[in-house]
Amino acid sequence: MSDAVIAPLVRDLVAWVAAGPRPYREVIEAWRTSCPRLTVWEDAVDGGFVAVTGGAGGLLVEATERGKTLLSAR
Repeated sequence: MSDAVIAPLVRDLVAWVAAGPRPYREVIEAWRTSCPRLTVWEDAVDGGFVAVTGGAGGLLVEATERGKTLLSAR
């Protein structure tokens, strides 16, 4: 997939978790794919736009400051 296709999807993922931390399991079920050409989750993590943190209820996915900056740059 080209960056022109993946970049908007990464922004969508970041916006989704920026609305509030999401359980890791929920994020993976919604965004992980076995397609080696559609790497939205991996690109968001590798780009530092989202981070997995520990919470009282388990692992959470949150937008990082870099991710929030990405959203405000739209």
